[in-house]
Amino acid sequence: MSLTDTYTLANGTKIPVLGFGTWQSADGDIAYQSVKWALDAGYRHIDTAAIYGNEASVGRAIKDSGIPRESLFVTSKLWNDARTYETVTNALDVSLDKLGLDYLDLYLIHWPNPAGVQIKGENAWQSANAETWHAFEDAYTAGKTKAIGVSNFQIHHLEALTKTQTIAPMVNQNFLNPSDQQVELVAYNNAHNILNEAYSPLGTGKLIDLPQVSSLAEKYNKSIPQILIRWSLDKGFLPLPKSTHESYIKANADVFDFVLTGDDIASLDKLQAVGELHTNADQVSF
Repeated sequence: MSLTDTYTLANGTKIPVLGFGTWQSADGDIAYQSVKWALDAGYRHIDTAAIYGNEASVGRAIKDSGIPRESLFVTSKLWNDARTYETVTNALDVSLDKLGLDYLDLYLIHWPNPAGVQIKGENAWQSANAETWHAFEDAYTAGKTKAIGVSNFQIHHLEALTKTQTIAPMVNQNFLNPSDQQVELVAYNNAHNILNEAYSPLGTGKLIDLPQVSSLAEKYNKSIPQILIRWSLDKGFLPLPKSTHESYIKANADVFDFVLTGDDIASLDKLQAVGELHTNADQVSF
C-alpha cells in the first residue's frame, strides 16, 4: 500500500486510501499553504466542507499546484442550512464555484439531523434527508459529483434513507479512532459496501500521551500520529489526518512502510472510550 493506492467505491470510483483534512484550517494563507504542502508531499485526496469556510483557499491551492484535475480527488460537504432540493442544488453550485472546479469527486451530507432542518413535520429529519438525497442522486447522474455519501450518519439514519433512495451512499465519514471505534456502525457500513472514512483519526489529540501508543511508536520507530493513522488503515478505514504544519503533513503520509501486528492492533483496540466519543447526531444544536 502507498499514498497513491486506492479503495474502490460501490460505483467503481477510485478513492486514495489516505486523505488530507482541512477542518479548522482558516481561510486564507493557512488553508492555502497547508493544502499546497499536502499536494507537494504527494497527497491527492483533499477533504473540505462548506461550513469550513475555506473552499476558495483550497481551490486556489489546487489550481496553483498544477496537478491535473483527473489526478486529484476532492470532497466537500453540504451544510445544515441547505436541506431542500433547490437549496441543495444551489449549495453544490456555490461549493464548485468557490473551489473553481467543474465537478466534485465526492459530495457528502454533513449531518443527518440538523437542528434547523427546513422541512417541518413529524420525522422532519427523515423527510429532509430523503429530499436532500434526491438532489444528490440527480447531481451524481448529471456528473456534478463522481460519488455521493454521508457523514456522521448512524445505522438508523442510513436505514431510514434506504426507504427512498435509488442510489445507496458510497461513503460514510465518521469520528473513528481507537477511542471510538463505532464497531456496529463500521460493520453495517462494510456489509452494505459503504466505505468507512475516519475523521479525527488521532482522536483530537487525546490519544497522543497514552503509554500504550507511545510504546508502539518506539517499537516501530514511528511517531504516535503515524501509529494511529496506520491503525486506521489496518482496519480498512480511510483516515483524514489534518495539520497546518509542513513537517507534520509530510510525516502523516509516511505510514506505508510498516503494518501493525494483530496483537498491536488489539492493544490499541483496548483504548475504546479512553478519550473523546463521537457527537450524537440527533442532539446537535447546529
